[in-house]
Amino acid sequence: MQNSSTHHTGAPETRFDPVLVRTLLGYACHQAFMFALFYMGWNSALAVGGFTFERIDLLITLLAAAVTLMVLRAVALRVRDVLLNRSLMWCYAVLLAIGSSVSLPAEYGLASMVMEGVLVGVPFACMLAAWGRALGARSHGESSRGVLLATAVAAVFTFLLAVVCSQAPLAAAVANLLPFGSAWALVGIEPLLSSERVEENADTQKKPALTIATLLASKEQRVETHRISRKVVGGSVVFGLAGGLMETYASDPGSVATPTFAATLLLLALFCAGSLQVVGVSARRSGSDGEVSRLLVGVYRLSLLLMMTGYLFMPVLEPYGVPGDSIVLAGYLGLSAVLVSLFVLMAKLTGMDAALSFSRGFASLYLGEAGGLALGNVLQVASPSGDMPFGVASCAGLATLFAYLFLFTEGDFLALSHIAKQADRFEDACRVMASKFKLSKRESEILPLALRGRTGERMAAELFIAKSTVDTHLRRIYGKCGVHSRQELIDLGERESQALLSGKES
Repeated sequence: MQNSSTHHTGAPETRFDPVLVRTLLGYACHQAFMFALFYMGWNSALAVGGFTFERIDLLITLLAAAVTLMVLRAVALRVRDVLLNRSLMWCYAVLLAIGSSVSLPAEYGLASMVMEGVLVGVPFACMLAAWGRALGARSHGESSRGVLLATAVAAVFTFLLAVVCSQAPLAAAVANLLPFGSAWALVGIEPLLSSERVEENADTQKKPALTIATLLASKEQRVETHRISRKVVGGSVVFGLAGGLMETYASDPGSVATPTFAATLLLLALFCAGSLQVVGVSARRSGSDGEVSRLLVGVYRLSLLLMMTGYLFMPVLEPYGVPGDSIVLAGYLGLSAVLVSLFVLMAKLTGMDAALSFSRGFASLYLGEAGGLALGNVLQVASPSGDMPFGVASCAGLATLFAYLFLFTEGDFLALSHIAKQADRFEDACRVMASKFKLSKRESEILPLALRGRTGERMAAELFIAKSTVDTHLRRIYGKCGVHSRQELIDLGERESQALLSGKES
């Protein structure tokens, strides 16, 4: 998948990109399946003595997915490549379809629930990591807009499916087939994510290769990037905790898991439409990572505003029919879309495989959600009165506010956008050098790889050409740029980037 990072000063050229459309449709299928799996089922409970644990099925699924994501992050690169191989996507789709369709006999109790949760959670996590790689291969602007658009499409589709299911319950089986749409998309776009490229990204974690971040950022900025990355993970845990607490709020054992989910889907679609006005329209004028991350601050703020509004509406307006919990859930799902964009951006800035970034981020989110679900059950049991649901909502609201004020703040978001702008200068410097020194098309493709410190073998694998051809093009680049070595070329790139920063040409 080609990274469309070229900057345009005029109106962008509109062209049909079949790979992008396939990516959006596939990710929409993934999101719609997740909506149906997590929120459209029944509130399965496990009775242990006098204690009834609600949403035990969701808890097990979340834990299975989180553990799988942590394993994907811990295993060696080649093992991870095998697990995320395109041929296995169809196997994961089959497992998800079976796991979401078949219910094991109830007499097996917890064992049957664990088997069902593992059967769904493990392949779901693997496909999620694969989607991290697919989205990470596109530019940050494209992936951010694509995630919001796909989430809106998934919300509308799931809403229509919920309406149909209210009249024809068997129509719910359609949701179980959605993983095949996700697998179809991943299989179609996977050949563009060559194993060499993933291996190249992994190498940047083992040696001080010159990634976008390390080439142009200072040591302090690199430290700041990793600090913000840790804060994103911490914020994900607490945001997940708030989301999990709300899972036990409005549903009773044996009833629909999320009674007001239809309202949530409509609000989520409206949220995504509004967010696209912020990120989509403006980002078409400047698709740089720094600009997109700056615009995402507004989307982040809007999602948290939606969540906090829902918390406030619960005790005040619910007697008048305003479903505060559906507003909170819409904000939480919108926040999840923002986190996806953040995980992609962190992968780009740190040189990390986006599958690793997704694995770490979503493992944190799902562990937090599982912890919140468990805590919500404990609070429900510990309460002697019927007012505890509002107490659960208050705890969730405090957790959300804490994460926003002390973990991943707007200031961190803005600092991240500033670092991304520094990285954008790399692409601008390559463009200026290619124009100034009249590099050919192939030489312009090799230049950024050379500036990032890639070896000749790696560049040959990336561009599917012979190493001798790469060496020939490198010698021509050196001659046109008036340098004699790779280090001199890198120094020239640094001078060009500094000239762009100061607004003058070197």
